[in-house]
Order: sequence, then C-alpha cells, then structure tokens
Amino acid sequence: MYIEKVPNRNSPPAILLREGWREGDKTRKRTLANLSSWPAHKVEMLRRLLRGEKLVPVTEGFQILRSLPHGHVAAVLGTIGKLGLDKLIYSKSHAQRQLVLAMIVARIIEPTSKLATARGIGEQTASSSLGQALGIETADEDDLYEAMDWLLKRQVAIEKKLAQRHMGEATLVLYDVSSTYFEGRTCPLAQLGHNRDGKKGKLQIVFGLLCNEQGCPVAVEVFEGNQGDPKTLAKQIEKVRERFGLKRVVFVGDRGMLTGARIAEELKPVEGLDWITALRAPSIRSLVQQGVLQPSLFDEMDLAEISSPEYPGERLIVCRNPFLAEERRRKREDLLQATEQELDKVVKATLRDNRKLKGADKIGLRVGSVLNRYKVGKHFRVEIAEDSFRYGRDEQKIAQEAALDGIYVIRTSVPNHILNAQQAVRAYKGLSVVERAFRSMKTVDLKVRPIHHHLAERVRAHVFLCMLAYYVEWHMRQALAPILFDDHDKPGGEALRESIVAPAQRSRKAARKAQTKRTEEGIPVHSFQSLLRDLGTITRNKVMIVGEIVEQLTTPTAVQQRAFDLLRIPLR
Repeated sequence: MYIEKVPNRNSPPAILLREGWREGDKTRKRTLANLSSWPAHKVEMLRRLLRGEKLVPVTEGFQILRSLPHGHVAAVLGTIGKLGLDKLIYSKSHAQRQLVLAMIVARIIEPTSKLATARGIGEQTASSSLGQALGIETADEDDLYEAMDWLLKRQVAIEKKLAQRHMGEATLVLYDVSSTYFEGRTCPLAQLGHNRDGKKGKLQIVFGLLCNEQGCPVAVEVFEGNQGDPKTLAKQIEKVRERFGLKRVVFVGDRGMLTGARIAEELKPVEGLDWITALRAPSIRSLVQQGVLQPSLFDEMDLAEISSPEYPGERLIVCRNPFLAEERRRKREDLLQATEQELDKVVKATLRDNRKLKGADKIGLRVGSVLNRYKVGKHFRVEIAEDSFRYGRDEQKIAQEAALDGIYVIRTSVPNHILNAQQAVRAYKGLSVVERAFRSMKTVDLKVRPIHHHLAERVRAHVFLCMLAYYVEWHMRQALAPILFDDHDKPGGEALRESIVAPAQRSRKAARKAQTKRTEEGIPVHSFQSLLRDLGTITRNKVMIVGEIVEQLTTPTAVQQRAFDLLRIPLR
C-alpha cells in the first residue's frame, strides 16, 4: 500500500491510498480510500507508517496524565439517579444539591470528615472521580457545611416524600433508638447518658430511626444524649400521624421503648394507632405467678396465645425458643462461675495471714464490686461478718429464672383478623433490620461516629446525611445480594425454618455461596465494602495519544460488569 497524490485540474490534488501488484509484465493498482479530507500531518504520519518508519517513541506518543478511581462512584451515583433521590432532595439542578449528593456518595465509598471529603473532590487533591462527575471540583469544606445547613431545612419535606414512597395506610412502622459518642463538650445536644458504645465518660447524642416493614429507612431524629428511649416516642407518633398523614399505623418497638406507661399515655388514646412490643421479665414472671402462663403450654408447641385481665383488649402471644433457652442457660452458668472465682478471692483474702481483709464494711465493698460486675448477684446468698465471708448459690432463684429461659411474650393491640399470631411475632422480629441499620450507620459502613460537629443543627444534618446514605446502601444491597454474602433467597431460608419462633435460617443457596466463596456463576463473592473497593479499581483515565488528550475508562472485569448489571445502571 502507498499514498499517491493525483493532480485534479483546477482543484486541489486528490490524496489516494492505493494498493499495487504485478500481473505478468503489467503493473496493476487500485484505490482503497480517498484521503483528500485528511489534514496534511495525518497523511504524512500514515505515509511514514506505510514505509515502516518508527513514528515516535512509545513514552512520547502515549501518556496517562491522571487516573481517578471511578467505578464505585459510578455505582453509587447511578443508584441515586435510578432511585430519583437527587430529584427527591430538590427537584431542580442546584449547586447545593450537588454538594449534598457528593457527601452522600462519600459517606458510602469512604466515610471521612467534611474537610477530608472536600479534599477528596478537589481538582488538585481528588481521591476519586466524584468531584469531576458532579462538577464541584472547586468546592471546599465551607461549601459543604453550607450545603448541610441547606439540606437540614429540607429534611421535613424529604422525609415526607420518603414516607409517601415507602409507607401506606395500615402500615407497620419499625422504630428503635441508638446513641453515639461525641468528641468535645460544647454541643448542647451532647449529654452524659446510657452509652451503648462503651465509651465511659464521653458525651453522646441519641437518635431514633423509623423504617418500613422491610427495613428501608424513612426518617431519623436526633435527641439529647440523656434522653430516655421511651421519651422519644411522642415525637415519632406526631411525625407519622401529622407530618406523614398516616391515619392507620402499627408501631413496632422493643420492650424498652414501648413501655406500659408509654402505651397507656401515648398510644392507647390515639384512634387508629396500634402497637406490637414485648413484655419485660418481671411482667412475664407475674403471669407465671398468676397461673396464666404455664410451662406445659410448650409441651407440643412453641407458640400460644393467652389472655390476662392486666391487659384488657390486648393479645399476648407466648413464644419459647429452645435455642435461646440453651444460650441463656450457658451464659448464666458462665457468669455464675466467673462470679464464684472472684468471690473465692475475697474468701481467701479474709483467711490469709498477712494483710488480712477484715471489717464488715470493707468486705462488703469488695463483695458488692464483684456482684455488680457480672450482674448475677441476685443468684447468691452471702454472709458477711467482721472477719469472715461466706457465699453460696441460691438454687431456688436460679431455677425460677431458668424456668423462663427462652420464653418471651409479644404484646399487641392488633386484632387477629389483621395479623395472626405468627405474623405478629414476625413483625416484632423485624426490629432486627433496624438494629442492622444502626450497625451499618455506626460502625461497619457509614461511620456516623465519632461526631465532631459543635453546632446542634450540624449534628442533626450529619445524622440525616448518614440516613440518606444508608437509604442508598440499603437499595444497593438488595440489588447486589446475589454477589454479596447477604442471603439472596430469603423465601428459601424461610422454608427451612421450623416455625417463626425458631432462629432464622440461611437459604441453601446462601449457605453454598458462603461455603464456596463463589456465586452460582462461579465469580467471587464480596462483602459490600470489598465490592466497592473492587469497583474503585475501574478508573477514569486522562490519556494523551500523540498530542491529543482523550478520556478512557478501565475495561471492567466479569465481577465488576455483573455488579453494574445487577444494579441496572450503565458504567459509562
């Protein structure tokens, strides 16, 4: 092949790509392409290439100017667009909305401080393609704080739209609270309270999460750190009834949330408001003493309905889980033995020759410290004298408690024709999805803690951002379940369950996936976070090829392409 310039009378000459060959004594040629429209430098490069010349060194002709992790950003942003969350936050394109979306995505792919997030989207300091994808590469941390303030003003409207989307009339509402510790001492929301994180001496905030029956988050509210769980209920009732406009609601809360007092004062007086909760241990013992609840109920079944004059117009569903009973028996025995080991040390201290422990007050302090440590002091009889100490197990009390091992009682006002006993128990057990949400938000994925914001409104905005991020993650997990360790065949797991009281079972497909670490298609199984890291290896590359700059994405692997197929969003 060669390039030939052919004169063309009064017009510019034609530049033709031709091929020549010999037939006997004659030379033949034919035109393969007309290159007349090509620029001169491009024609010259092709001419040199056909001559076999080396055009330019590879290092000069091909350069990767920059590579930014992109796949995880594309997955999360694509899901946000598919869910319409961007339009739900604000119906029109808006600079503040872009910043809010950036903070939501950053919370999922790499939860850090707002300063670090700003650095991660900056043009010169970008750690992913997020800033480029949203067109906010010039934003700084002050812009993010302003966007948080803007978002908080829209929280009421956003939550109302989420409720309209995911809740309907006669709906189940799952509600639970948690707390998280606070760094600093200047925020009015931060108070000393029951610290679930085990951070002694740290101030904390309390926040309550509302989810629908499937566990999809709908609303969140922040309270002062010393607020008791039951005291948060009134605002949630008002929110669901007034703000969301739901006139027929069933609140599902644990025994520490929906207490007898809260039910009597805040739930019973409201028409159309029902509840599902559970009784505390003293109330269950009271039913046993009255003869209403008898262990013989569980001779042939693990679930039964009873009634009591103490709960007029309500249903009591008694359940016994033998696996839970065995676990409680084992745990109690471990605690009893651990307490005995420590009490033996106190006995020895009263008998030793040197520095003998004596004095009823001093012995009592040591004994009290031990009994409080493992919380089983009620199961011991102790005798303290001025120079001696004896103890023994109270077998009668231990037997009374053991008789109730594995037994719990569901208390509900929902009539049987709306929810039968099995459905009511299933609804109460649904609170586990809220607990899973708290684990995800606090530790595993989104890391709502620790909180460094000093303004109360910023703390509220931060927690709301984390809830919106979990909303996106929840939907992503549903779609990606086949390639995650999550159970993607819940009906199959339910079929293996002997009854609703028995522990939940993983489906055979999920168990096989966990054992082989591969899907049915043979691709590796991921956790949610490891999948995001895998997707992050798809990079957006700025490449210079012979003086021209182009953008090119990394070709996805089979696992990465499968993820985008499950999410039903395009990579490009």
